[in-house]
Amino acid sequence: MRSYDQYCAAARALDVVGDRWTLLIVRELLLRQPCRYTDLRQGLPGIATNLLADRLREMEANGIVTREVAAPPVATTLVRLTPRGEALRRVIETLGEWGEPLLRETPPGAAFRTYWLALPLERYLTDHEADRPPVTIEVRTGDDPVLVQTADGGAVRVRPGAAPDADATIQGSPRLVFELLMGEVELAAARKEGLEYHGDPAVLRRVQRVAVDDVA
Repeated sequence: MRSYDQYCAAARALDVVGDRWTLLIVRELLLRQPCRYTDLRQGLPGIATNLLADRLREMEANGIVTREVAAPPVATTLVRLTPRGEALRRVIETLGEWGEPLLRETPPGAAFRTYWLALPLERYLTDHEADRPPVTIEVRTGDDPVLVQTADGGAVRVRPGAAPDADATIQGSPRLVFELLMGEVELAAARKEGLEYHGDPAVLRRVQRVAVDDVA
């Protein structure tokens, strides 16, 4: 393992998690653990299989991940975060917050998985009417859909799945969907760019990060 060889906590942390792909492996496990090796590859487009294997070995040696054998009839090796690995959630969230403005510079055609929305949406969205019955929004961005659901205490939870009886559905490009839910674009403007929204606009207003004036 390469080292900065510095008596500095930041440098020591980067010795362990600073290599390419390491923190994205953590992201995948935060979202979907325990994961099979094939699950991780699917969620890390562009990674070479030998590099993923190397990173997992390094992360296991550093106490970030652990392996377990799934119960029969699956009988395959699963990877999950250790408590030490789970503690990197704050790092991933802060890094995502810092990088959010850079999304506007992402080139067209960049890889995307809809479930990646879970980390920022659960961090920033709030049920503004928590005393009312829960609502569900189905989000579609091209691959498997996810459900944005209100929960107890004003929280918002995101999980994979579809719901024929969802209170609203949003379908569009990852950029438009994300910007709409984060309150960075009005619904009317997003629709002009091709986004489809079905349901009462009040359902959207209920969970948006920032209220917008025109969601009609």
